[in-house]
Formats: sequence, structure tokens, C-alpha cells
Amino acid sequence: MVGALIFDMDGTMIDSMPWHQKSWVAFCERRGLDIDVPDLMRRTTGRTGIECMVELFGGLPPEQAQAYVDEKEGIYRELFAPVFAEIAGFKAFLGQAQSRGLAVGVGTAGDRHNQAFAYRHLSLGQTLPTVGGDEGLPGKPEPAIFLEVARRIGVAPEHCIVFEDAPLGIEAARRAGMRAVGICSSHHADELDGPHVLARVPDYQTLIKTRFLETVHATA
Repeated sequence: MVGALIFDMDGTMIDSMPWHQKSWVAFCERRGLDIDVPDLMRRTTGRTGIECMVELFGGLPPEQAQAYVDEKEGIYRELFAPVFAEIAGFKAFLGQAQSRGLAVGVGTAGDRHNQAFAYRHLSLGQTLPTVGGDEGLPGKPEPAIFLEVARRIGVAPEHCIVFEDAPLGIEAARRAGMRAVGICSSHHADELDGPHVLARVPDYQTLIKTRFLETVHATA
């Protein structure tokens, strides 16, 4: 039985990962840091902002780490806003899922400011139950964020399907006891594999065309 769909946000609902990478480049240039940004992205995508800053700088006072997060994410929103785009077909797929009576939630490492930014530009007309990376939970691959989404929407983990674009998120779904779908917007399909992965697709238009929801969920 499938009772709920849980979506990651960046790279899964919205096509934001190239702009996160650009924002890391700009942030590091401001700080005079010469680092391998693609490698940093591989190591941190799915982790919380504070965890990312600790990965980059080592130990930091909490206030300094948060200030760096706020600066970096502000750069990201400034860069992405003029070209904002959803992952193709997301809103249509979301509507189909809700029309079938499936519960829907969001589990993201993004903070409340990035969440508000995404929801405003998506113009969903609704607020989805969301657990974010600034709520004190460990980031992915730890399963805590996904488990908390399941708790809030009242669906057992084994009845949830997670939609993720990053390997750490796919692993977090496995640790949570949830099945997963890989959205290959920022990683190759072979990086989003596992025994719990039901499908790996470029976007939601593919899931709509293949009638994915009909294969995994029978309406009452």
C-alpha cells in the first residue's frame, strides 16, 4: 500500500541545483577560498546548511556558521529568481497524486527562507507539510527528516515513497524504510540506485506518461 509521497525540494521539485552550485562558487570567491565546488556539492547535497559550512570551514561558532548560511542562500535566491523553474511536470504530478487521495509532504535540507522562496515561485496555492534543514534534525543521509515528515502526515514509513535527486537522499530514504524514485536532474541514474528504488526518471512528465501512480497506487 502507498499512502504518501514525500518530495525533496531542491533538484526534485525545483530545478535549482545549478544555481546552488553557482552560489557556492560566488560565496567561495567572496571568501578567497579555492575549492573544488563540484566535489563539495557531491559531499554535501542533502545536508543542512550548518553541516555544509562545517564541512567547508571545520569547527565554527554557531552564530558564524548561520551567518555564512544566510549569505550563501541569499546569493542562491538572487541568482535563481529570474530564471526560476520547476522540475518538468512537478505541479501536474502533484495534482494527480492529491486527486488520488495520497498524502503529500516535503523533506528538505533547505531552510525556511528557501522553502518560502520555492513555494512563492511555484504558486501552488497551498502549503505542503514541510520539514526543513533548520529544525535541528540531522541532514541526509540520516533518515530523520523523512521520518519526521511521515510522522507529521500520519503515514507509516513503509507506506511512503520518497522522490529524490541526490545519492544522500536516496540513502536517507533507504534508512527510513521507505521506497524511492530517483529524479535524475542533477545526478546520473546509476548514482540513484538501490533495492528500494522503484524508478529513475529525468522528470515528472515521464512518470505521468508511464502512468506511474496507477502502477503503485489503486484508488479506493
